[in-house]
Amino acid sequence: MALFTWLSIGAAAVVVLLAGLLRGRTFALFAGILLGIHTSVSIAIAPYFEAVFPLYAYLQAAVYVHFVLLVRPRMRSLAYRAFISVPSSFFVAGVFLSFPWAIASAFGAELGYLFIPFAASFFGLMQSLRHKPEEVDVALSRESVATLRRHPHGGGRVDRPLRIVQITDPHLGPFMSEARLRGICERAVAKAPDLVFLTGDFLTMESHGEPQALAHALAPLANLQGKVFACHGNHDHEAPETVASALRSIGATLLVDDATETETPAGPVQIVGMDYHYRHRRERMAEVCARHPRREGSLRVILLHDPGAFEHLDRGEGDLVFSGHTHGGQLGLLSLGLPHTIVSALTKIPDHGLWARGTDRLYVHRGTGHYGFPVRLGVPAEESLLRVHVVKDA
Repeated sequence: MALFTWLSIGAAAVVVLLAGLLRGRTFALFAGILLGIHTSVSIAIAPYFEAVFPLYAYLQAAVYVHFVLLVRPRMRSLAYRAFISVPSSFFVAGVFLSFPWAIASAFGAELGYLFIPFAASFFGLMQSLRHKPEEVDVALSRESVATLRRHPHGGGRVDRPLRIVQITDPHLGPFMSEARLRGICERAVAKAPDLVFLTGDFLTMESHGEPQALAHALAPLANLQGKVFACHGNHDHEAPETVASALRSIGATLLVDDATETETPAGPVQIVGMDYHYRHRRERMAEVCARHPRREGSLRVILLHDPGAFEHLDRGEGDLVFSGHTHGGQLGLLSLGLPHTIVSALTKIPDHGLWARGTDRLYVHRGTGHYGFPVRLGVPAEESLLRVHVVKDA
């Protein structure tokens, strides 16, 4: 085990050094913190995997290969994803979930049931690699809600609801290949929606260097001319021209603190697209809304990548706001039929589903892909058709 320990520490140090020399201080800091935690925990629990140590060592090596190649990120082949990206993501997640066992080991406790975090990670990996199509009905009424909270979808129905497909947070990269995202877009077209909303975070660092990949993946949406509208997410500011070029290639309308209006079979819809802003969000959104006041007789929709900004939107400005960003909470209990996620446990940010504040409604999509923590766990990705029923007599 001593050799494994020193090779792991050395590999982590090499990754951080190369990151600092070739990518810069920010990525080096990110890699240093993440690999520092991973390396420490994986070394602590390694003796308990002696029976499968060759597999354990392979997964450890895959982690360092994955991170060292992120120093020069690009989209990788199916073989690379199958043998490096996906196994390393599973292993990083399993090791992270093993943190309590590592703490217990440090105090001399004998560890048992170490299969549990890795079984959970494998379950999360399976959730991360597939989508389950679903249909969601949302009834909009003028009921006023005093404070921000989860809101029932409502039972009101109209003969012709507005049909919307939202694609958010695809994060083209290790878990979201060009072919996979293209398939999601093809199925979106097949649903014959009235509108398609793309609410940001299209890329990861792996896809920054291949500007045509996103355009190819989104290409099926070109069949819905005049129906596709988009806003920026936070990651889109890392490669804005790549995103803008891909959206232009499919005829989508990118709304950057801007608005437009469109006719649909369910009636006129005014669409306001907010840019992603970290600071002065209330003032920035108020200025956009002042430039684009509500159109009488139109459903007013706001595209707002970050649902955490919803509380800064002036009341009465958004009949229905579409957000993403949280990946549905990414770690949670939705698969068990419970709404709780790590986002709802640690923050007040709306994590998934329908929320209400005043007469405004917020729909937080669980996300098409994910990023950051390497797997979803208990929070499946979303690929839905949303039917919006505007209940006028409620």
